[in-house]
Formats: sequence, structure tokens, C-alpha cells
Amino acid sequence: MVFRKLPGVSASGMGLRLSQKFVFLLFLSGLVTLCFGALFFLPDSVRLKRIFLSKTETQPVTVGSGSENDAREHLKRPKDQEHPRGMTSAKGETSTKLKSLSRKPPVSHEATEERLAGGKAQEDLTLSRSKTESASERATSPDHGANSDTFSYKKFKRCLLKHPLGRDNGKPSDPKTNERREKVKEMMKFAWDNYKRYAWGKNELRPLTRNGHIGNMFGGLRGASVIDSLDTLYIMGLMEEYNDAKEWVQTSLDLNSNGEASLFEVNIRYVGGLLSAYYLTGEELFKNKAVELGEKLLPAFNTPTGIPRGVINLGSGTSWSWGWASAGSSILAEFGTLHLEFVHLTELSSNPIYTEKVMNIRKLLNKIEKPHGLYPNFLSPVSGNWVQHHVSIGGLGDSFYEYLIKSYLMSDKTDDDAKKMYYSALEAIEANLVQKSPGGLTYMAEWRGGILDHKMGHLACFSGGMIGIGADDGAPEKRQHYLDLAAEITHTCHESYARSATKLGPEAFRFDGGAEATATRLSDRYYILRPEVIESYMYMWRLTHDPKYREWGWEAVEALEEHCRVESGFSGIRDVYTMTVSHDNMQQSFFLSETLKYLYLLFSDDDLLPLEDWVFNTEAHPLPIIRKSCLQDEATQDKTVSE
Repeated sequence: MVFRKLPGVSASGMGLRLSQKFVFLLFLSGLVTLCFGALFFLPDSVRLKRIFLSKTETQPVTVGSGSENDAREHLKRPKDQEHPRGMTSAKGETSTKLKSLSRKPPVSHEATEERLAGGKAQEDLTLSRSKTESASERATSPDHGANSDTFSYKKFKRCLLKHPLGRDNGKPSDPKTNERREKVKEMMKFAWDNYKRYAWGKNELRPLTRNGHIGNMFGGLRGASVIDSLDTLYIMGLMEEYNDAKEWVQTSLDLNSNGEASLFEVNIRYVGGLLSAYYLTGEELFKNKAVELGEKLLPAFNTPTGIPRGVINLGSGTSWSWGWASAGSSILAEFGTLHLEFVHLTELSSNPIYTEKVMNIRKLLNKIEKPHGLYPNFLSPVSGNWVQHHVSIGGLGDSFYEYLIKSYLMSDKTDDDAKKMYYSALEAIEANLVQKSPGGLTYMAEWRGGILDHKMGHLACFSGGMIGIGADDGAPEKRQHYLDLAAEITHTCHESYARSATKLGPEAFRFDGGAEATATRLSDRYYILRPEVIESYMYMWRLTHDPKYREWGWEAVEALEEHCRVESGFSGIRDVYTMTVSHDNMQQSFFLSETLKYLYLLFSDDDLLPLEDWVFNTEAHPLPIIRKSCLQDEATQDKTVSE
């Protein structure tokens, strides 16, 4: 084969034969490959990788915002509601469906700003995976519990002050009260049996049409009613039903979904439900599932500020904000309702990343200015600034405040930062939001840039119980005041029930235009089996033992039986002010987790899930108080014995 010489260059000038050229080019290409590859093994390789790879990484995106108010009004309709809490708030302001959650939403300006944060976030996730795997390996080893870094269920049980189920499963000595408690248990069995018959494995039961509902809130996860019911079935002693639920978790709960989920709802229902089931039973299955799912939520925190976005694809880890949220913001009640569960994920996995994520949220909130000491509902996850000044103790804000006082209590009263934040917020709430109606009813108004909206949502009725459980740890001169305030708010919420034809409360009630504790808008007249009023009855009974709270609870049982019980389950109703009820065909999973559990506890002795040992997450899943000093003492004693 003949090779043509380059014109004007002699053979001696080229100086290389074909074989030599080939060897030279091979050497040169190898050198370039080696140099480029070495970049990825230098100490600062993550930063360099970012430079070369950032354009191809999948980035968090923001759904087009649209009109927040229009979206919320659309979401508040009771028809076909899958859960009016998740899309808008922590107990959300009645949300169910998103109008336009595209699987490939347009990349926002915020997502572009996040690229520099991507590498560090991926490092966190990788660290999380490795630590979780090693923790799981230790947990299944023969000497599980010997290592002080590994959670020991036996040590945990020894640090409880009382048995979780009490002396006699909380059975009251009074026959009338026990009869009422048994009625609530029958309601739970009826609701569960119909769910199992017609909707097994689906998220919720549609009792009128006798089929299951999946919805788009849980990212492809199934069995929300199963997970939400585990602890309720267990404490009620419905062991056959509990074992069916446990078997479903073991054989059918698939966490490898690839759908778009509410970070908030998956956390409070699935993670919270699995954690609670583990702490009550000691079944490793529940712990392992909780930690596995918790890890899938971590990418939502991959933002410049560490404030998580509200929606996450559980498969890809991509996250974005709700389309209706103002300017791509995150919601106070959503990113503020992670602390209890994430601290327990760290306890169980020995992985500090979960606690670090929620403590970072705290640090940012402490750093930024609060208007009049209040926490607005919308915060930018990119800038870390408030987006608008709308403050509510109901939807969009509610459980943020709840988790502050409960974080303090769950820490065995060592989390002084949570305590300070809670009482400062409560002081601002009293100064700006607490109002007294002409008829003498105390209520929580909403605050919009300094202008009061004299409306109180059903969701805000949890605040009676919240203020009650925090009363004892306030300033000594304010303790009785807080207990009185809790009682007044709970009374107002009871009035919202008592003033309706069905004796069930509306979604929201107003205190203007001559109205007091009644809904004045058609869109606020529905009831979807919500628990918040009954929740406050339960706490106020435990704190005061005033018999009226049990009587009020029984009124609610009778109303539920008369108006919400249908042939194949329980259903919400569209108008609490008419006796000709129209059902919404949805048995919400929180009815099984919260409403019936709180009723059962209301009619039980106080030693069933005693408040000295347990706090309830916002889905009523009991989580134990973490007694670090006790656990450390137990570890020291075990080490001494082993030596």
C-alpha cells in the first residue's frame, strides 16, 4: 500500500513511518484520557465534576405557578377529594388534585441556580445510602444491640416510664365509658373490613361505589389506609386485622415507585405510620421500610437553602414546588412538619443526615426576619425569603407550630431551641391573631399582610390541644392562662359542631357579618371525616379530666354514625347544615389513623399511650420520647455486663 506524502514535506522532514505514527497517536490519546480521568480522583473532584457534568444532571424544577387563589379554590371542592391536606398544607387546606403537574415541567430560574448545589446534595445522598446499608447490616447481625451506635429495641423499651398499652389495655373502669370505647372499636372494624373487602391494597375506600381510590398524592405508593391503620388496629387489640396489615406490608408494599409524591403526606402517613408500628411492636420489617422510604425523600432537600420542595419523584429524586404555590415557594406546614419523623430516622439508622436536614431548616428560620414575630406560609427554597405575608394557624401553617412544641417534648425537654421558637410564635399569635367574638367565642383569625380575615378553619382546631400540651412548660405565670386559652379555643370548635344541623363541623367557619362559628360560604360547608376537633377533646380530657370533653366526643360519634356511616364504610358529607345528606364517597385514610384513634383514646384510661412517653405526629402516629441519658446509661450497663 502506498501512502502519499504531504506536498512540500520531504520524507526526512516527516521522520516517521506509518507504524510509528500509529504508536505515537495511541500514546497521545492514552495520555489525554489519563489526564482527563485524573480530574475525577483529585481531592476536589466533586467541584470539577460539577463543571463538566452539570449540564447533563437532572435538576429540580418548578411547576408553572399560575394563580394560587384559583388553584386553591379548585382544590377545595369536596368532590372526589383524596385528601384535602396534602396539596396545600400540613393537614392542608383542602387539596386533592393538581391541575397541571407535568412529568417534564419547564426548568425554572430557581432550578438553574441549584446546579452548584447538586454535587453536594448527591454526596449527602451517597453518604446516606452507605450509612443506612451499614446500619441495616449491623441490625441483622447476631450481636445486634451490642454496638452503642446501633438502635436497640430492648434498651428503648426499658427507657419507657410505662407500658405502652397500660395495665389493662387502657380499659376504663366505668361501664358506660367502656361501652362507648367498644363502640369506637366496632366503627374501626367496620371501616377496616369494608376497606379490605372492596379496596384492599388501594390507598382509600370509596364506600358508595365499593371500589378503591389511588390518587396522585403518594407517588405510586399503595396501601395508605393499611399503613395509617397499623397502630390503630394494634392498640385496639384487633390483632387478626393487624396481622393482615403486617402481612400486606411484608409482601406488597413496594417502595420502588416512580411517581410524583407529596413530601409532606408520604412523611406523615407512610414514614410516620411505619415508625409508630415499629416502636409499638418491635417488628424489624417496619423499621427497615421506614428507613428505606426516608432515604428516598432526601433529594427534596437539594435546594440552595436546604428548604425542601413540596413535590418529589420517588424514583428519580427530582423535586419541584406545587404549581399553585406562590412564586415556586415551599409551604411552611410542609417543610415544618418533618422534624419528628426525621429525628427518629436518625435514631433508627444511626445516620445523622436526617436530623441535619431538619436542623438546617430551623437555622434558616431563626436567621430570617419574622413580620411581627409571625411565620408566613410561603418561603422561597432558593432565596430563603418569605414570598408573601399570609399567616394561618389552619391550612398552610398549622402543623409547623405543632411540631415545635412536640419536638421539645419528644426530646425529653432538652430541645431548648424548639421551646424558644414555639413560645415566641405563640406570643406573636396571641398578639396578632387571637380574637374574641361579640358572643364571647375565642378564635384564631388569619393574617394577610396586617389585615385580619375573621375565618377559622377546621384544621386550626388542633390548636386547642397543642396549646394545652404546651401549657405546663410555659412561663410559670402563664401556665393557667395557656390552659384557659386551650379550653376556650376547643369550646369554640365544639360550637362549630353544635351549631350545624348534623352536629358535625364545617371545613371553615367565620366571625363576621353577624355570623359566629358558622360557615357562610357554600364551599366551606362540607365535612370529610376530619379529626382536629376530636383531637383537642382528647388532649383536653387528658389534661383536665373535665367530663364535658368525653360528652362532646360521644356527640361526634353519634353524628358520625347517623350521617357518615353508609352500607360499606364511612363517607364525608357535602353540607353539614342539611339533614338530607349528600355523601362524597371517600373514606379518608386519616379517619382510620386519627379520628377513630383519638376517639378511642378519649374513652380509654390515660395509661394507654401515656403522654409521659409518647407524642403523636400530625397523622396521630405515636412516636416515643427520646431519653438520650437513659439510652446512654443502658448502653453503659450493657457494656459493663458484657465485660
